[in-house]
Parts: sequence; C-alpha cells; structure tokens
Amino acid sequence: MRRTITAAALAVTLATVAACGGGGEASPDAQANGPITIWYSNNAEEVAWGKQMVAAWNAAHADQKVTAQEIPTGKSSEEVIGAAITAGNAPCLIFNTSPASVSQFQKQGGLVPLDGFDGGTSYVEERSGDVAGQYKSTDGKYYQLPWKSNPVMIFYNKKAFAKAGLDPEKPALATYDEFLATSRKVVAGKGAQYAILPAPSNEFFQSWFDFYPLYAAETGGKQLVEDGKATFASDEGKRVAQFWRTMYAEKLAGQEKYTGDAFADGKAAMAIVGPWAISVYKGKVDWGVVPVPTSAGKPANEVHTFSDAKNVAMYSACKNRGTAWEVLKFATSQEQDGKFLETTGQMPLRKDVGAAYPDYFAKNTDYKTFADQAARTVEVPNVPNSITIWQTFRDAYSKSVIFRREDPGPALDGAAQKIDELASQS
Repeated sequence: MRRTITAAALAVTLATVAACGGGGEASPDAQANGPITIWYSNNAEEVAWGKQMVAAWNAAHADQKVTAQEIPTGKSSEEVIGAAITAGNAPCLIFNTSPASVSQFQKQGGLVPLDGFDGGTSYVEERSGDVAGQYKSTDGKYYQLPWKSNPVMIFYNKKAFAKAGLDPEKPALATYDEFLATSRKVVAGKGAQYAILPAPSNEFFQSWFDFYPLYAAETGGKQLVEDGKATFASDEGKRVAQFWRTMYAEKLAGQEKYTGDAFADGKAAMAIVGPWAISVYKGKVDWGVVPVPTSAGKPANEVHTFSDAKNVAMYSACKNRGTAWEVLKFATSQEQDGKFLETTGQMPLRKDVGAAYPDYFAKNTDYKTFADQAARTVEVPNVPNSITIWQTFRDAYSKSVIFRREDPGPALDGAAQKIDELASQS
C-alpha cells in the first residue's frame, strides 16, 4: 500500500544477516497449539480489520489466544522485521511481509515454509490461483502466502484535462505516442505543471511505480528476472525506458522529488497508484482511471501491471505453529477476505476476486476496475539478492532515463549483466 521502505533502512537489514543460513523449516510438531502473537500494518483501515479478525478468532478459541499489535516503529517495517529475526523474537505471523524481502528473511533462517503443514501447498494455490507461482521460492517452497494486492493503474485528474482542452471522459492514454501527446497538451495548456510525477529518487523500490508497471504491460506479464536471468535489457524494456526518458527530457515528468502528494495538490495531472487511492482522493480530486500504456495500445483486458502486494509469512521464532497455521487460514478465508476488502478497498490475492464478492463490487463500482486488473498482475521476482538487484536496476535507470547521463540501451545491458551474477548467487 503506502510506501514506507527506504534503501538505507534495507541496508541495515542486510547488515544484520547471519552468514548463509538457508530457509527456515516447519516445526517437527506443526500441530503445537497455544497462544500466539501477530503483527499487522499501522494504517488505520488494516488496524480496524485486524482487530475484528483477532476478536472473532479469540471468541472461538479461548485456549489459543491471539495477541496482536501494529508493527513496531522503525525506519521501515523491513528493518524492524529483519532485526526481530536476528533477535529471535519475531511474532508468529506478520500481515505486512514485503515479497521483495522474502528471500532475505529466508536466508536469515527466519521463515517457516507453509508447505510443511497439512494441505499447505494446496491452500496457497487454491486460494490465489495461477498467480501463486510468482511467490514460490527458488527451493520450490512457499515462505509467504499471497495476501493482498494494489494493482497500479493511471489515475488522471479530469479537471486538469478539461482545463487543457482534453476530453476528460475519453483520455488518449493507451499508446506511448498518445500518452506523450496528451502529456504535452496537459502541460502546454496549464492543466498542471507536470503530466505525471513519479518519484525521481534512487530508492530501490521506486522502479515499481514507473518502469515496472509499464514493463509488465509491454511484455504481457514478464518479471524483471526469470529463470535466473535479467529480462529487461530486451526490446520491450528499452522501449519502456525510452518512453520515460522522453517524458523527462520534455519536462512532462520532473527530476526533483516533490515532498507532498503531487496528484492531490494539482502539481501533476496523473499518478500511478492502486485502489487504496480511491478513498484517499475522494472529495479532493475528480479522477478517472485507465490501464498503464503500452507501445501499441493493448486492449484493457490484456494489460498487466505491478501488483504492489503485501503478504503473510510465518516466522521461525513461533512455537505454537499449529495455531499460527489455523489463524493464517482463518484470516485469509473467503469471509475474512471479504471483510478486508470492505474495510480497506485493497484486493485480496484470491482467484477471480470480482466473482468472489459480486455484491461488494456492484455497490462499489469504482473498485471493479481494479478487481479486473487484479487478475493480471506481476510481482517482484522471488530471487536471491532481491533488494540489491532492484538497487542495481534503479541506479542504471536513474542515470540513463531520469537524468540522461547515459544511453538507456548500454545502461540496461550493463545492469542486466550485473543482475545475472547476483541472481545466480545463493
């Protein structure tokens, strides 16, 4: 959902890693029952959902009480979790586990493979469908349950478009050429200073909200790394990079980071965001939404995008793993997923989420577009050195695309060579 990670924070986490520890394994007694602790995110909607979920469980399981709290404050949740693994006092379940950090937590020996529980693999795969495979680790096991996603799309400000003389109900944004032409009109017509303003800063995760959604769309759903090899130094990847380079070169996107919300403040006419933004911008921006663009303009029902997911993982400090497994299943049941959807507006990573909750989407039509998009999402690759891989990519992207100090072709080629080496390491 909202991005609180910092590259510096992840560096602290990486520094705490024990030497090559391998993934955690399920307890020999995966049936052990008793009290457990869990952590969930600190945004208000998820806290509200978490409290009712825990209350419902505790009402029916007096001898297996769940104690829940928000993730402790730190520079990032990833830093806090990494430190808890090192200290051996992580909770049983964390409902805010970043997929990009799973390989690192696994290397620390901090995670329990869910496959070790009776029906564990089938539960993960039956709940999430084909998308589950993106969350499997390189050893073939699931150290995370795909939980919720915020498939990102293009929000646009209808008033800004109208001010620039554009049709706010039929925006021309499907192809790169259309997107560029519309962006030029927005800026020239003073609809906003910038057409769009993704963060130009160099944190590893920023590429998830500029390059990666468009790359997922352009390739029909490829990840940055597949089968241990970088994929992005392809013709598709270079087309995406050139598109963004043009946006920056023509000052349709900005090279300086804006400290507020550029879309809500009218600084930018568009934003790349997920369904969480619907409630955030309600009453502040008269918005419309379209899929991210592709070079040729694919139909909306064929466009992939970045998932922006957070997942649930079980941590190896947990003693009563039988209870933890049952709580995990309870919290991700169809009933609780429905309550999560109603409370937060985020999409449960559940197979065909639109059909699972027809009444909700009939009443909340703004969210239906995101439910449709949720069927076509791409996750960060679950590979060794994930954070370092993304930072390596971001360094090359920033230098060549945002600041244009190098040609994107050679920059991506060089980054791909480095990333191939990183992905091959254990």
